[in-house]
Order: sequence, then structure tokens, then C-alpha cells
Amino acid sequence: MLTKRIIPCLDVKDGRTVKGINFVQLRDAGDPVELAKIYADEGADELVFLDITATVEKRKTLIELVTHVAQQVNIPFTVGGGISTKEDVEALLYAGADKVSINSAAVRRPELINELSANYGSQCIVVAIDTRYVDGNHIVHTHGGRTPTELETFAWAKEVQDRGAGEILLTSMDHDGTKQGFANELVARMSEELSIPIIASGGAGAKEHFYDTFTEGNADAALAASIFHFREIPIPELKQYLHDKDIPMRMS
Repeated sequence: MLTKRIIPCLDVKDGRTVKGINFVQLRDAGDPVELAKIYADEGADELVFLDITATVEKRKTLIELVTHVAQQVNIPFTVGGGISTKEDVEALLYAGADKVSINSAAVRRPELINELSANYGSQCIVVAIDTRYVDGNHIVHTHGGRTPTELETFAWAKEVQDRGAGEILLTSMDHDGTKQGFANELVARMSEELSIPIIASGGAGAKEHFYDTFTEGNADAALAASIFHFREIPIPELKQYLHDKDIPMRMS
């Protein structure tokens, strides 16, 4: 049986890790390089680095910072933010990323998913989907959650898979930062409809929430930020809890 993955997320703005609620009200959460090293040492399965304002500010991800983080970790490392070309991907992989996460650029030009998958392999391409429940439908949002689209979330997820994405990072904007638990119905439906791995994101506040998303949501991985950044739940303690409840975990 495949092990479930615990993934800390570094949301980076102006070179610092930040965390907010429902994608706003950002507060400082520390130095991303220091946090990355801590998480790798503590047994995190992967690490995600998202330059959350790169698209909004129309600039590229902070390559130098990515390089420094990559030098500190020995676990799979995914980078996202402002990626829109093969050249962007080349630069990030050269800087030490193992995977890239695309969102706004994929919505703007879906063929990008096909191109990147063909060039680098689907295992390297993560498509992030930020979704909010609007007027009875789950709707995709771009530009760090600021811009609603006309895309229905499940239809877009199916297209993303068909175009060659290796996995989906699914963030419920309604749950993000609330610490009330993941959007497990949403995750479960996507896990059922698709064959690629689904990373659940948005809403973690207790160890039980991870158990719930792995069992009720059938998530392949669970991503969280503030509970790790502010040392509310240490990763070794979380993984031991899940292991004790028969969730398959990589135990260091």
C-alpha cells in the first residue's frame, strides 16, 4: 500500500514565509530556508514552496531563495508561483526543485500542461487548483485566489489530468486557514473521479483532520502551513499519531 504524505507548505511573500485566513490577512511565519531545514529533519515527506504574489505582481519566482531552500532539504521539493514557460521550469529545476506547480498560467493557456508534461514528465508537473464554493458550484480561482474564473472545479480537474498533470494540489479557499478541517467531500469526489494523486490543502487545525482527509477524503497527501510554522503540531508527533491509527506512513 502506498504511504500517505505529509507536506508542509511555505507560502512566500517578499522572501518571508507568511500565512493568512481565506487567502488574506497575511502574517509573518518565519524564514523559509530555516523552516525548510526543520521540516526535512523532522520527517516531512515533501515540501511545497509557493511564491504567492509572483503572478499578481507579474514577476518570476525567487530563484535565489529556491536555491537556498533546495540546499537544505533531501526530500521532494515542489515550487510554484509565476511559472508560465518552459524556461521558467528549466530555471527552477536547475535551482533544485523536483517538481513545479502551475495554476494561473495553466488556466490562461491549458496547452502549457501538455507541453510541460511532454518535456519533463508528468511526475514533475503539479497543477494547483484554488477553489471556492460560489452560487452552488465549485469555481476555480486564479492569481492567488483573487480572480474567479468561469471554470467548474471538477471539469477543470478532469481536463488537467487528461492533459498530463501528475498530481493536483487542491486548496479549498473556504477552508483555508480556518483550522476547521479539510474539505473532505470535495477531496473525496475528486479522488473518486480522477486517477492521479490528490493533495488536500486548506483547513488543517488538528491531528484528527489529517486522519479524516486520508480516510473520508481518500487524499493521497495532506498539505498544511500554519500548524507547522507556529509549532502547533510537530510533524513527528503527527506521523506517529497517524501510524498508530493504521494510516500507512513513511516513518523515519
